[in-house]
Amino acid sequence: MDVSQYLGVFLDESQEHIQTLNDQLMVLEQDPENEDSINEIFRAAHSLKGMSGTMGYKRLQHLTHDTEDVFSAVRSGQMKVTSHLIDILFQALDAIQEYVDTIRETTEEGDNDNEPIIQELNKALAEGTGEAPAAAPAASAPAAPAAAAPAAEAAPAAPAADLPAYKRIKLEDAQRDVMKDAIVAGKKVMGITVKIEDACMLKAARAFLVFKAVEESGEVVLTNPSSQDIEDEKFDFVFSFFLITDDDLDKVLSECKGVSEIENAEGELFDEKMVEDAYNLSDKPEEAAPAAAEAAPAPAAAPAAETAPAPAAPAPAAEAKPAAAKPAAAKPAPKKAVVSHTVRVDTEKLDVLMNLVSELIIAKNSLVSAASKTDGENTALAVNEQVEYLESVTTSLHESVMKVRMVPIESALQKFPRMIRDLEKKLGKKMSLTITGEETELDRTVVDQIGDPLMHLLRNSADHGLETPDVRAQRGKPETGSIFLNAYQDGNNVTIEVGDDGNGIDVEAIRQKIIERNYAPEEQAMQMTDKEVINVLFDPGFSMAKKVTDISGRGVGLDVVKSNIEQLGGDVEVKAKLGEGSTFIIRLPLTLAIIQALMVLVGGEKYAIALGNITTIEDVPRSDIRLVENREVIQLRGSVIPIINLAEILDVKSNREEDENLVIVIVKKGESLAGLVVDELDGQQEIVIKSLGKYIKPSRMISGATILGDGEVALILDSNALI
Repeated sequence: MDVSQYLGVFLDESQEHIQTLNDQLMVLEQDPENEDSINEIFRAAHSLKGMSGTMGYKRLQHLTHDTEDVFSAVRSGQMKVTSHLIDILFQALDAIQEYVDTIRETTEEGDNDNEPIIQELNKALAEGTGEAPAAAPAASAPAAPAAAAPAAEAAPAAPAADLPAYKRIKLEDAQRDVMKDAIVAGKKVMGITVKIEDACMLKAARAFLVFKAVEESGEVVLTNPSSQDIEDEKFDFVFSFFLITDDDLDKVLSECKGVSEIENAEGELFDEKMVEDAYNLSDKPEEAAPAAAEAAPAPAAAPAAETAPAPAAPAPAAEAKPAAAKPAAAKPAPKKAVVSHTVRVDTEKLDVLMNLVSELIIAKNSLVSAASKTDGENTALAVNEQVEYLESVTTSLHESVMKVRMVPIESALQKFPRMIRDLEKKLGKKMSLTITGEETELDRTVVDQIGDPLMHLLRNSADHGLETPDVRAQRGKPETGSIFLNAYQDGNNVTIEVGDDGNGIDVEAIRQKIIERNYAPEEQAMQMTDKEVINVLFDPGFSMAKKVTDISGRGVGLDVVKSNIEQLGGDVEVKAKLGEGSTFIIRLPLTLAIIQALMVLVGGEKYAIALGNITTIEDVPRSDIRLVENREVIQLRGSVIPIINLAEILDVKSNREEDENLVIVIVKKGESLAGLVVDELDGQQEIVIKSLGKYIKPSRMISGATILGDGEVALILDSNALI
């Protein structure tokens, strides 16, 4: 069966599970006894393992299986959470993320087995539980247990031939105790056997779905065959398991039968006596060793390590499936991570969209009907009425579509607490990250691309902004530095502030660096304002770092921030005070698709200016123009505002007479104002932004184009770039 069609879903859900694991591990590091986090981690790891096996990614499945073993031991109380264990688990998560990234780019998982990490996981499991070393001899000779297993099962075959399969599962004392404790605590323990249809192509996938269904309300204690054998499809079409749950047996059996291609499911509730009387490994000492290797949940990592080469035989088939999908996957640039094109939508929003589309069809039919009438004046009146109705519907449709595209910015911020945690250890600084406004919504396109700029700013705060603990102590600051990220909506824009309470920005030090590196002559550098000096930090290659590290120093961080933000139609500015900290302020448009714009004429050509950037429109006599430092300015309500003649910038001849007043559109970028001189105003319109494409390299002041109602193309001016 070709599973390549599910690749997109696999990548999206894998990323969600990895993020859940990262988030919950962060919680667990602070609160090692948090049972909710432990259970959430186990569920995410288990789901990720099952998905990997279903898709045929054996290396990823192997690593997630060993990671799950550690989580399982923590969950059952066999080992404690330590700082060292958290570090190892984060390394495993990074390796899992690397697999997923490779799959995203190539549809294949690569050839890195990550054996060092797997060995670290198994070592941590052995040290934490104290049981794995005992099972190692059995695991190191898998052939012996394999040979002994038939004998072990043959012994009870005669008396137990008529027993259900779940009653033939071998139980260890530890598993028996867990079930007894659950019964005492008021839980229900049940044995269940599931039969998969013989025609099923993906047995492991169906078994995984059964386990996923029952684990939503309970805990699977053990399975027969082992979970690893089920994942590798080394079983017939029958498997059994013991479940601890609060649900009734009938409900659990119904959930099992509800999975596609499940032929039947039978089970029974167990009381304490039934658990005690169940088949016991200790009844036959000679069989205990091989059976322990099969049934013990904690040491399962040891056999898994030995059996890892076993899937090598079917590997070509497993790899053939992704290979078949290569032509389709080759369309995105392989060097660049593929941006997810999916978005989860509330069904209520879809209902609204459906209703509006219905209204649109009614409006179209009404318009056709009105246009077909032949009685002149009445026809025109009817058409005008329907056009107004159509305009109302399309406006509502636009608003609804925008709401569908809007997603919380939280998805772009989730990875940062983990990043700050890693930087804290690497830099030897104590720091805390505070995030507010995660629920603020932005266009999906913006959210997908805002992650990198924010990452660079946070790394900048951690590396350059915050002082070392001893310096902070000398300055009377708390030992733990504070980094913050605040997001909030401001009109038609979203503002994101990233800052810290660290050293701030030493303007004079930057000025000296400008002179040292010949960025500007000394005389010019000394005349630069503080804001101009700080803006040099955004130039490519400029860095204040004294040495290059893997964190910073190459002069590409803030350059990436500025270029990415400007590509999204936003701007960035800096506020800083030496010794107190610095704040980077990013302003982004709510959407990149449809905007309200002011249409203007310059030299006979139409241009659009985003209405969200405009503060006022002024009619100014030419006599009010003044020159300050050889720049034209106007004085408006107590403020001196520089003016930009668009005819000169666009290299066209103005159609305005010399003695006419100037029409000036006042635009805002952060706290800066500027006046754009235009020939005429042509009203306000709702415009659809279209990219100019890869074949045209437009000026930075052109952010795109739009098609007007008469078919004419108008360029969209980026007022931020003009300022």
